Parts: sequence; C-alpha cells; structure tokens
Amino acid sequence: MHVFLVLWRALRAVQAYAEESVSELEMCGSDFAVLEALLHKGPLPINEIGKKVLLTSGSITVAVDRLETKGLVERRAHGTDRRARIAHLTKAGRKLITRGYADHAADMERLASASLTRAERETLIRLLKKIGYEAAGSLEQGEEENTA
Repeated sequence: MHVFLVLWRALRAVQAYAEESVSELEMCGSDFAVLEALLHKGPLPINEIGKKVLLTSGSITVAVDRLETKGLVERRAHGTDRRARIAHLTKAGRKLITRGYADHAADMERLASASLTRAERETLIRLLKKIGYEAAGSLEQGEEENTA
C-alpha cells in the first residue's frame, strides 16, 4: 500500500507541476495533449486522438470542439471513409503548440534533472514500466476470466 500512496502523491504533484507549465497557454491539460498528439503524430481521426491521450469519446469530441472554436484545430473529411473526420492543426495551432511544447518539455526536463540523476531516471522508468505492465496484465487476465 505504501508504494501505491507514494506513487499516487508523486503523480499528483508532477501533474500539478505539468499543468502549471502549460498554464500560460490558457488551456486545460487535455487540450494541450490533443494539440501535442497532432503535432507529433500528424492529422488523426478524432477517436484515435482520444485513445492516445486517454480521453473518452465524449471528452475528445468536446476537446476538439473547444480547439476548433479557438481556431487551433480543424476537422476535415476522411479521404475514403465518409463517416470519419480527421483533426488537423491549423497554422495558428501549429505555431502555438510548437512553442508551448518546447517550453513544457524544458520545464519537465528541469524537474527531472533537478531531482534525479540520469541513472536514477533510467531506473525509475524501468521500474514504473515493470509495475505498469504487471497491473495491465493482471487486468487483462481478469477480463479474460470474466468472459470465459
């Protein structure tokens, strides 16, 4: 239980730090995550963005609506699937997220390097992946047992 509590508290503190890092952009974390996904992955179907940034279908639609209203994202028809809509960064959206992401990445790097050595960061990443994969595997196994 102690590991969970320490992990949870650390996550909350780092999340607050990350939100403060993007606060000057005057957008919430989910909007930032959508823009960042489009910057690094290119145009994506709305539902694919939701999967990448861990938002439900309703939440991703609202986020893209907000970003579209601000002129940062535009929806376009899919080339072959008339039902699908693809989100693209606008020129203004690309300019904002390119600058905002660079500043945010620098802020997050400052936090990591101020608190951990490179070797500690590598160890932390390895250990967090290990516990994450174990948790995901346990959930998957439980789901398989429930459907059997």
